[in-house]
Amino acid sequence: MAVQYKTKPPSDECKWICIYPLYMNSRKTIAQGRRVSKNKAVDSPTAQEIFDILSNAGMKAKLEKQKMHPLDSNRDANSQGRVRVQLRNDDGSLYDQKFPTRMSLMLYACEMVPKLKSRQVGSGITSQSSSGGGIGGGKANKKKKR
Repeated sequence: MAVQYKTKPPSDECKWICIYPLYMNSRKTIAQGRRVSKNKAVDSPTAQEIFDILSNAGMKAKLEKQKMHPLDSNRDANSQGRVRVQLRNDDGSLYDQKFPTRMSLMLYACEMVPKLKSRQVGSGITSQSSSGGGIGGGKANKKKKR
């Protein structure tokens, strides 16, 4: 008697592809898990940044904050997480024609992470901190130690 297995459709979340920040981290080597080239990789991306980029691009994405890649030796809470993305529809066609492969998704995320507002240095914030504040500044009230 033959047993028939029901395979889950590609729209089921367990069939979505996983993208870990480790795959795009320029501080990691290929042996440590990086999957994109060093010149296209990003300095310490987070799962939240990747999730924001892919969901804004129109992809169905799910952020799993507690998951980690087995090769990632850094157990820091900021570096944890993975993003699951739907790549194909139930009929086998691509979910989005712009992203035919998981590598195209990773390269798109690598291009967009440096453009995020959280990654860009604000000129207004740095000018306030370097101006001194105006109150209580200077050496007027300091006395000589004996």
